[in-house]
Amino acid sequence: MLAASVAVTACGSSDGASGGSTGTSGGKVELTIGTFTEFGYEDLLTEYMRLHPNIKITQHKTGEGGPYHQNLFTKLAAGHGLEDVVAVEEGYISDVLARPNLFNDLTKIGPKDVTPDRWLPWKYEGGKAKNGALIGYGTDIGPEAMCYRSDLFKAAGLPTDPEKVAPLFATWQSYFAAGDQYVAHTHKAWFDSDSQTFNAMHNQLPIGFLNTDDSLAMETNPQIRANWDTVTAAGERGQSAKLTAFSPEWNNGFKTGAFATTVCPSWMLGVVKEQAGPKNSGKWAVTAAFPGGGGNWGGSYLAVPKQSQHPTEAAALAAWLTAPEQQIKAFQKTGNFPSQVKALTDPALLSTTDPYFGNAKTGEIFSEQAKKVERAQYKGPGDGKIKENAVSPALQAVEQGKSPQDGWQQAVDAAKKIIK
Repeated sequence: MLAASVAVTACGSSDGASGGSTGTSGGKVELTIGTFTEFGYEDLLTEYMRLHPNIKITQHKTGEGGPYHQNLFTKLAAGHGLEDVVAVEEGYISDVLARPNLFNDLTKIGPKDVTPDRWLPWKYEGGKAKNGALIGYGTDIGPEAMCYRSDLFKAAGLPTDPEKVAPLFATWQSYFAAGDQYVAHTHKAWFDSDSQTFNAMHNQLPIGFLNTDDSLAMETNPQIRANWDTVTAAGERGQSAKLTAFSPEWNNGFKTGAFATTVCPSWMLGVVKEQAGPKNSGKWAVTAAFPGGGGNWGGSYLAVPKQSQHPTEAAALAAWLTAPEQQIKAFQKTGNFPSQVKALTDPALLSTTDPYFGNAKTGEIFSEQAKKVERAQYKGPGDGKIKENAVSPALQAVEQGKSPQDGWQQAVDAAKKIIK
């Protein structure tokens, strides 16, 4: 599914089914906004138009992030067809930041009262290009905690109360040590996949798969290889269920107890509930701990392409949507966790509990986890492709029998082809 059904030029008006500015109609400025999956903006856009009678907004919503971003970059290259405001997921933001000349600097066209202290520092920095231009206003984030099956922990002789479980997840060393204990007792898998676990570890590094000069970091950064060796070794000791994330087998694994733990960014709670189903309510738990401190996986930004005919109005809309008040409303509708400092102390967020996870104080848990993230990881152009098309397939190959050394070489070779 595409973010917009057809591409049109950015001049004049359109039929409302395509990207790009739609000009004016009846004295109203017509804006378009492109989003993917669930941002929780439908009611907010209606509210914005009520507050701004001179603005008409059309939302183009795509079900899947992959096709959406492919469409975004195609229209960027074509020079026309994009919406006035476009959402960009964290895994693709590096490819947008590498093209600052194609986007407006929001510090120049955005409302002057929108200052960096609206966001957590690392979230704000993640929306800036190398030249200092602010390309994206931060929307949501994916602060990391850990989810686990309390019934499986009990059967293995491990603690089940979240506070007592937390020390098991204090460091990656303690996490994998607990995994060895679990496997020895049950002969079952500790985590869902090498890829999911490796990605969570990798996201904690200052540099992603590319150095700040955008050269490949995999051969020069020993931390990346160390994480690879640690995860694949744990998998070889029986800790991995060897399931491909979001596959039918992985989805079913939440129901059947195919694994006892999974790295759990805030958005994962919805995935667990949907896949594990009502019969497993109360069996899954979440604790305010993550190996090594804090981590983030996921979240998005709103950007204004140079293609927009109404960049000032588009920036004002993006600024309003990313204000704490609006992001709290989006959180209440979809569970997307806000990145705004004031939102993280809002009673509406902090009082949120989840009966499925034993009435865990999920708002408080993830608010605290978000504050533990120290910096925005540098991701160069192509970083997301390396993860999806080089590293994850190589880790899956290791789980299917390839040696960790050969798997690593497969990942490096594939990454080199992506950035050449």
